[in-house]
Amino acid sequence: MKKSIFLLLAMVVLVVAVGACASAPETAPPEQEAPEISNAAPEVETEPIETEQLDEQVPASDVTLTIMTNMAGVANEVFGDVTREFTAETGIAVDYAAPAADFEALMRTRMATGDLPDVWSTHGWAVARYSPFLRPLNDQPWVDQISPMIAPMITGPTGNVYVIPVDMDIAGIVYNRDILASVDISVDDIRTWADFEMALEAVQEEGYIPIKVGGTDDWTIGQLGNYIAPSFFVTNEAHNYQDELLNGTFDWDLWDSVAEMIRDWNERGFFNIDATTSDYATITRELGQGNVAFAFFGNYAIADGNQLGPANLGMMWVPSNDPADEPTLVAGERLAVGVWNDTPYEEEALLFLEFLARPDVMARLAEANGMAAGFTGVQVDLGDLQQDYDRYANLRTFPYFDRVFLPGGMWDFMCDTTIGILNSSMTNEQVITVMRDAFTERFGVE
Repeated sequence: MKKSIFLLLAMVVLVVAVGACASAPETAPPEQEAPEISNAAPEVETEPIETEQLDEQVPASDVTLTIMTNMAGVANEVFGDVTREFTAETGIAVDYAAPAADFEALMRTRMATGDLPDVWSTHGWAVARYSPFLRPLNDQPWVDQISPMIAPMITGPTGNVYVIPVDMDIAGIVYNRDILASVDISVDDIRTWADFEMALEAVQEEGYIPIKVGGTDDWTIGQLGNYIAPSFFVTNEAHNYQDELLNGTFDWDLWDSVAEMIRDWNERGFFNIDATTSDYATITRELGQGNVAFAFFGNYAIADGNQLGPANLGMMWVPSNDPADEPTLVAGERLAVGVWNDTPYEEEALLFLEFLARPDVMARLAEANGMAAGFTGVQVDLGDLQQDYDRYANLRTFPYFDRVFLPGGMWDFMCDTTIGILNSSMTNEQVITVMRDAFTERFGVE
């Protein structure tokens, strides 16, 4: 039987500045401007909201949880809904913010000052960056439900689990199925970057934008390095530099191959002409409207694009650099949420994580990101994307390059130097020097 409660909703618009290169989706960082949402506990009567959870109005709590995520677009809207539902059920108010491109910079400042949100999303850095500030969650009732596919990425060396993985970022390159069909190209035949370039030429000849990026949200350009670099240095056992990247001895002259490929694509007109001034919102709009053939994002961009137009979007594997190697997928956190280990509201924060662990809540959030749930047994309606997940079920996955193979703080330099290539302000030698110096300076220091 459905019951009714009353909810007072206060919305406060947060104006955010773009400019820092957010990590999270650094490799999947926040993509666009998003509102700050403050959920006040119920106080006055409004139009009733139906819920299955309560028999009567919940008394207001004197606790307000501060929650911050790197979500944007549809996923941010759904997460905001979830915080309001949590308030309606528990009476615990939530001050929710999704500060878009400023997320990572704000989190670094708050770590330095020791003033962290009660709950936040870790955008790929649950262990490497945030674990000293997070409460281990091994004692929580839902921990045994975590999928083995994501568990290693959120578990520290001593076995501590630091976040609840709401979904799993198993991603490839976003592509328009209809555009490729119109030029008679199957993604199954795009096995190497050379094959990919042939596809870029074909769609370009038909008047489509081959690849769309946006320097205003410069993380969208940094993504190029995250997708391309593994095929040169990580995935190919015959030419593998994982150890050198991890022990600080990597020869950065090898980065010339990555820089030169991006420069060549730029000179051949494979990127949009406003590559350094466009933004994520424009990218997803043009994806949805069917103007763009490829984009280097996770499946959250498909979910956002589907809201903005009728385009038939899908996920394809990431090509290899060497015909002797195999295509791969990228894997990592997307929406993973932890609790500050010094929060004064630990009980309430853990209650919020239990709320996220509910199968219906988790499924909604994972679906908003176009991703599989982070728990086994939670079914997500992925629509047309399910065929892509099924196609690549047995494909190798590798982590986002900057999250594992670069020291903390390198993401900004990968974004900046790639922009330098696209606007022709940097030579390959200058790019290599900047990357080498940043790597040497930051190696072993988070």
